[in-house]
Amino acid sequence: MTVNMESLKTELHCHNIFSNGHVGILEPIHDCSVTIPQQLEQAYLAGLDVLFVTNHNTIDGYRQMLEYKKNYRKFDTLNVYPAEEVTTDNESHVLVYGVDHAIKSGLSLHEILDEVKKQDAVTIAPHPFSLMDALREDSIHCDLFEVFNSSNVDVYSNIKAKKFSEEKNLHVVAGSDSHVKSTVGRCTNLIYSENKLDDIIHAMKHNQTKINTTGYVQPQEVLEHIRYKIENSKNYIDCHVSEFYPRSVWAFSLLYKLYMLSPEGIFSKALYRISISMLKRISRKINFGGYNPYIFRERDLGTIAKMVF
Repeated sequence: MTVNMESLKTELHCHNIFSNGHVGILEPIHDCSVTIPQQLEQAYLAGLDVLFVTNHNTIDGYRQMLEYKKNYRKFDTLNVYPAEEVTTDNESHVLVYGVDHAIKSGLSLHEILDEVKKQDAVTIAPHPFSLMDALREDSIHCDLFEVFNSSNVDVYSNIKAKKFSEEKNLHVVAGSDSHVKSTVGRCTNLIYSENKLDDIIHAMKHNQTKINTTGYVQPQEVLEHIRYKIENSKNYIDCHVSEFYPRSVWAFSLLYKLYMLSPEGIFSKALYRISISMLKRISRKINFGGYNPYIFRERDLGTIAKMVF
């Protein structure tokens, strides 16, 4: 460590409106409602020194944020650096940091890692045992391992990640995976480095990091995110259900209508609680019961339903 080493409070996993339209053809176009002014303001209030914006399959939102913050001196102590959440050829996600240009989606994990090496960047395995988008055991190929993800409200995904990281002696970080304003800075890490991109990337590669704070996204924040996606994704929902669940179109249509009657009402909150309970049952079976971890990718609604009971 150098004499000028700092302890940098860092957000490693967050999104803004520039994620929209880049998540992938099997996902809704609208992913995140957080604007650049909102994200910077929340990062400032959270006392962050470093903010990596990890939009899906693009580094758009990074340069725009730099341009915006130049006009506001209160953001001078906050440094924003380029990053990206890349989708692999099997729908898993990889976080990459310090890239000069975006890495295209649809590559294999090892092709992505080769591109990361060419750019002298660094990788994190995000939500490694979540029910979707997870690298699972392949996470060991990344430089760092996201042992706690704020959005893993099924809980068992994080428990499995902690167990796996201890078994494999992995270098761990925490991620907010922020998709709403209030969750920016929910999970923070300390990076022992000067506040310069090259130094930070070097520190991340050499495990000069420490988890600082963790916390789960709250029900109201989840509902806020869901509402944004649903209200802006009617066409996507109709097409997706028709393609993958044609026999259940009537059921999804009924649920959509009931939800839209009162997005923040009793029905929506009850449906959320039921859904979380179901996800916990499924996650426990997948992560600790040996069940197929790829059932959500296979979109087999019948098998998913059976796992609830």
